[in-house]
Amino acid sequence: MLRSILIANRGAVAARIIRACRSLGIRPVAVYSEADAGAPYLAEADTAVAIGPAPAQASYLNQDAVIGAARQAGVEGIHPGYGFLSENAAFAQRVIDAGLVFVGPSPRWIEAMGHKTRARELVAQHGLQSSPGSAILAAEPSAITEAARAIGFPVLVKPAGGGGGIGMIAVEREDQLLAAVERARSMATRGFANGDLYLEKRLDRPRHIEFQVVADRDGHVRHLFERDCSVQRRNQKVIEEAPASGIARTEIEARGERIVEVLSRLGYDNIGTVEMLMDARGDFSFLEMNTRLQVEHGVTEEVTGLDLVAIQIRLARGEPLAHVLPEPVRISGHAMQARVYAEDPKRFLPSPGTLRTFRPPAGVRVETGYAEGGQVTPFYDPLLAKVIVHAPDRRQALARLDRALAGFAIEGVKTNIPALRAVLASPEFVSGEIDTGLLGRIVGA
Repeated sequence: MLRSILIANRGAVAARIIRACRSLGIRPVAVYSEADAGAPYLAEADTAVAIGPAPAQASYLNQDAVIGAARQAGVEGIHPGYGFLSENAAFAQRVIDAGLVFVGPSPRWIEAMGHKTRARELVAQHGLQSSPGSAILAAEPSAITEAARAIGFPVLVKPAGGGGGIGMIAVEREDQLLAAVERARSMATRGFANGDLYLEKRLDRPRHIEFQVVADRDGHVRHLFERDCSVQRRNQKVIEEAPASGIARTEIEARGERIVEVLSRLGYDNIGTVEMLMDARGDFSFLEMNTRLQVEHGVTEEVTGLDLVAIQIRLARGEPLAHVLPEPVRISGHAMQARVYAEDPKRFLPSPGTLRTFRPPAGVRVETGYAEGGQVTPFYDPLLAKVIVHAPDRRQALARLDRALAGFAIEGVKTNIPALRAVLASPEFVSGEIDTGLLGRIVGA
């Protein structure tokens, strides 16, 4: 049984997990830092436990504080949400060692997929091809240069121990390489406490297509179709949709079934997302696998009618996949999500402050951890809300998302809504001719 869960996170995802717990009859327990003491979702939990000062290292990333809060609240499991400790294998093992259920895959899977080069090597052994890349870069400049020449410029310098676009730097020419590696290593060390880097071939205007997978402890795996996450700002997704436009469903199904085959053979055991790049010829290459709930999970929920968070919890408590998922699952209509950030819409720098006005649009799904009068602090990711729409087709979904963003009243902080609406209005987005560089070409991000 899993009758109570501590949510080791904050904001929109904490509110989302609380809702899923309620639907399953599970007692949700929230945690909060000093900066989040007035967050509206805390009142929705059965209990809220303070875990430390505002800086994440002293609160949401403080494993001792989180485990201590779980013991204090008497819960039976911990849900890490996304970000923070969600892909920390050592934390997952500590949760298990404390006699609690970790709502996510086994620590060995978090470890295996958390290091990007090892993940690429693992899936390649089972037939999922990656774009050309290097092993972990050595310290010697000559070895770094040799590795880049073997791949061919342009290349991407990428951290092996983390994601979210942090420390990822594009290098067009050889004379830029060593400085980029030094800068990326510094960013990776600060962001992930791991300075390992590798190189990857930079594709020309790729699309970012990811596949949602679910699996149980007995090796049964299914995919729940794809999401197109190509609209990105500095390698951070900002608009996501499902299904992907302009790709044959036979190709999507074949790709999804191939992923299922590989993960079944490997024995994956909870929710996860396989991220891929699709080049101009339509060829797919493995990018990475995220062993957690995705920020954009809501678009999959909208087109399938499923509750992915409830599914994740049910799988974690040992239910077989056949009991958790209906047979078959089909796509209905089209869904889009826009991430609304508290940031300058031109320079894309965080914009902390007081939400003097915060009125989400009516009639659409909005996931948020804020309410009017709340404080947007500089301590965390400046995501204010996720606006999610569903409609019979892509054209109607796009129009509905644009109306929702236009009707989102926010005062006290700057937001990226103007940039989001500029993308939605662009001929490229309207026609579905999108790629990972689209937002940058439109707004200069």
